[in-house]
Order: sequence, then C-alpha cells, then structure tokens
Amino acid sequence: MAEKLKLSFWGASQEVTGSNYLLETPSSKILIDCGFFQGSRINEERNRKPFFYNPSEIDGLIVTHAHLDHIGRIPKLVRDGFRGKIFSTPATRSFSQLMLTDSLGVLEKEVKRSGEKEMIYTEKDVERAMAQWEEIEYCQEFALNGLKIKFRDAGHILGSTIAEIVAGSRKIVFTGDLGNSPEPLLNDTEIIKDADFLIIESTYGDRVHESSKEAELKLERTIEDVVHNKGVLMIPAFSLERTQKILFQLNELVEHGRIPRVPVFLDSPLSIQATKIYKEYSRYYNEEAKKILYKDDIFNFPGLKQTLTTEESKEIGNIPPPKIIIAGSGMCNGGRILHHLRQNLSNQNSAVLLVSYQAVGSLGRQLAEKAKMVSIFGEKVLVEAKIEKISGYSSHPDREALYNFTKNTADSLKKVFVVHGELKSSLFFTQRLRDYLGIDALAPKFGESYEI
Repeated sequence: MAEKLKLSFWGASQEVTGSNYLLETPSSKILIDCGFFQGSRINEERNRKPFFYNPSEIDGLIVTHAHLDHIGRIPKLVRDGFRGKIFSTPATRSFSQLMLTDSLGVLEKEVKRSGEKEMIYTEKDVERAMAQWEEIEYCQEFALNGLKIKFRDAGHILGSTIAEIVAGSRKIVFTGDLGNSPEPLLNDTEIIKDADFLIIESTYGDRVHESSKEAELKLERTIEDVVHNKGVLMIPAFSLERTQKILFQLNELVEHGRIPRVPVFLDSPLSIQATKIYKEYSRYYNEEAKKILYKDDIFNFPGLKQTLTTEESKEIGNIPPPKIIIAGSGMCNGGRILHHLRQNLSNQNSAVLLVSYQAVGSLGRQLAEKAKMVSIFGEKVLVEAKIEKISGYSSHPDREALYNFTKNTADSLKKVFVVHGELKSSLFFTQRLRDYLGIDALAPKFGESYEI
C-alpha cells in the first residue's frame, strides 16, 4: 500500500499572493515556494507572522520562479531556522538574489513608516539563503529524501518551472505560475500528460485575454493618442518579464516606424538590473527570439533612456511631453511610478497603461476600477488621466489556456487543487473543471490540509 502524503496550503489559497505549500511524506517535509503576501497593508502585516510549521523541520524548498509572491519570505524562513537546500533553475537563483537584495530597501522604509522595531529579515539572512541555494537545469532529475523531482519549463518568466514530484507511484505537479504562451521571448509552457495530483494557478481562471496582436495594436494606439495629445504615458510594470516584454514590443514598434519617436524612460534600477540578467540567460529564449537577438539588441532602441539614479529619475519631470515612462512597481504599491503618477494623474492628456495583475487593495487596482480620487504619499490626487488596460501582455494564462493545460493530463488525474487566484476566479475555474472534464477539483482555503 502506498504511503500517505499530506499537502497543506499556507498561502495563495483563494487569493493570489503568498504562495507557500507544504508536502509531507513519512520521511520528509518539503516546501514549494515561500512568497510575500502583497496588495494591502493588512496583507503585508501577514509577512511578519510566524510560519504555521517549524522551519527547522523542513528538508528542502522548491522555488518555481523569482517573483516576490513566490520567494519574498525565503530569508525569513532561513532566519527562523530553515537549514535545508533550496532548489531552482540558474536564472531563478540569479533573479532571486537580485529581487531579495532589492527588497531590503523597501523593507527598511516600511519599518521606518510603521514603527516596527526590526525588519522581517536582513542582508545576512539573504546571504545565508543564497548559500543554501542549488541550481538545477530543466529536465535534470534530482532526489530529495526519497522524492524524485524534475523541473519543466513553465514559460511564465525566464527560468520559471513546473515542479514534478514523484513519490512512489504518484506524480504530484505544482504549476507555479504558467505562461501566457506563445510569448515573444520564452518557450511555450511544457505539456504535462501524466500527473496524478495537480496544484494549478488560477489568476485569470474566469477571464479570457485579448490576443497578442490585439494587445500590440492597443499599445500602438495608446502611444499614438498620448503623443497626439502631448501627454505622458505611464506604464507600471513588474521588473521581471513584463518590463522586458514591453521593451521588446516597443523595440519592434520603433524600429518598424509604427509609432512616433519620443523619449522613453526605463525608470527602474531593478528593471535595468533584471534586463541585464535576461541578456545573460539568452539560452532560455525561444528560437525566434534568438534569431532576432542575433541581429538586434531587443532591449534597446532609439529614444530609450535608462535612469538608474534618483537624480536622473527626478529629471524626467523636466522633460517636456510627449514621453513614455516605464517604472515599478507593477501594482503601483511602491517604487518610482508613484512619483510620476502624483505628477501626471490629474492631466487629462496623459494616460496610465496597466499591463500587470492588480491585487485587491493596491493603488493599481483602484485605478483599474476607475477611482476618481486616490491617495499617493498621503496626498489626495484627482484622476483625470485616461486609464487603459491590456490583458494580452499578462504573463499568466487565461481560463482557456488553464483549461487546456489541465485537459492534457485529465485522464490520469485523481485530484486538482486550484490555487493562486482570487476567490471568484478560483471557484469559477474549479467548477469549470468539474463540469467539463468531470475532474475532482477543489479550491483549498488557507491552512487546509489533505491526504493524497
């Protein structure tokens, strides 16, 4: 008789952020991801709370990719006693070191603002985490306390993985975040056909994206409108993948003469550093992107200026419009984008282009829901700028792609756990799997555990 496994959900359960899953066998305890809760102040306070398990008892941590909602609490895990190995692709390790080091500055400001006595973790905790980190390439099987583990390409961001874990005769598959394939830079999401248990994201489980051609056309028209109106186009973008995708698309539009040449500012030190790492790992690009890269620097084009320093960032405000500004954070809950929004949101000739997921409670979500007045740095700002949204640039699949991914392995599935989605999205996708595929699917709540 097969040994019983226990699967517990300690984040991203009927919500999007805070990914953290615990898989227990009679001989091991492993985590899959350990991310920040993000969006509102209440969520961010959850990051300080003790883990609901003993970190010192965890044998290993699998990291699917380097977004902060999947890696943000890893240094805290180490600080609280975790001494096991951390496993990811080489690109994910490089991105994680960059993201976690960068987050220290944000955490320091948060401590000062909130009056907390100490930070969630320190630079030393990040260094200790990186010392415990091992790089594993795609399709390279490795063992961890009797479990056989293999990474598949998720196609979400560079280095992102689907984690296949084999325990005896059972295969448990954690999708992490899947990609919105086909992507301009990345390989398509790998197909899985033999999973017994599937833990799948559902960020857009109840929605259908516009096509990539529609997204590109909307970007082109939005730029043309803002240039015609002599306004400022602000694009809040995540530093990993979304920024690089936008740069790639702007490069295509500029070099083919489809948009006027105006100043474009990449106003994000983190994005600038992440783009350098993207260039280092060009071996992970799809074949078409590799061909283009051979002839062209796909992340650079006439008119693009990268602003690393605070002084350079402030100078953007003195450049007359029209102009385009790409800055973090993608959900407008921090970063340099806030300064540009405060300066330009009340200008009806300007526009904000939302190309990222906007969590509940974030400033980006308020803008997406057409708020007329928002608070930035404690100041009330009237929203007169046009607010545009492009879902086709999402790095997450929509409900049809999620459904098709599950359908490919439907014949072998015993159970599906739908995670990493707001309640409405998770429940909609769960019901869709039950109705159309006849699969035993559920959307677990935070803290629930299941024997599999």
